Amino acid sequence: MPKPNRLTSENWIAAGFLSLAQNGPKSLRAEPLARSLKTTKGSFYWHFADVPAFHQAMLTLWEERAFSSIVAELDTMPDPRQRLRALGQIAAVSAPEEMGGQDLEPAIRAWGRDDTNVAEAIARVDAKREGYLADQLAQLGLSNPAFARIIYAAYVGGDDLCSRDGSDPAPALTTLIDLILALE
Repeated sequence: MPKPNRLTSENWIAAGFLSLAQNGPKSLRAEPLARSLKTTKGSFYWHFADVPAFHQAMLTLWEERAFSSIVAELDTMPDPRQRLRALGQIAAVSAPEEMGGQDLEPAIRAWGRDDTNVAEAIARVDAKREGYLADQLAQLGLSNPAFARIIYAAYVGGDDLCSRDGSDPAPALTTLIDLILALE
């Protein structure tokens, strides 16, 4: 008889993101996650020393995917205009459905209201993202820092709105980027 597939730490983290998006931060505990994965808490503790270690693993992965992965993709493009327009499209692509989809980032931001570690991770990602936007705009001679702030605020707010109404944030963000690029 074949052995059942064993869960990996990545399975637990994906289940954590999905649970966060669907049920909020109080669901990020070993027992409810184990129930959702139809396994025991022992499997959770095999991969993570405790719940805070699990939370840290989630945040580490989110930080990587929320900035570094996106920038690596954008930096393959030679022109800052092209990178900014692509950013409007990439930013609109939500996390995979199995990780909470469009609701993930608003859920992480909500979690950060009550958890200092999460708030610090969000602040790091926000600073990197806004800095990247400012750098791309400055390469085009658009050095007013308010432009990067406006684009980023539209992304954060649009993401939250779209998680509530299910609409696509790409058209509005792309239009805003095009309007700012027209000032060049």
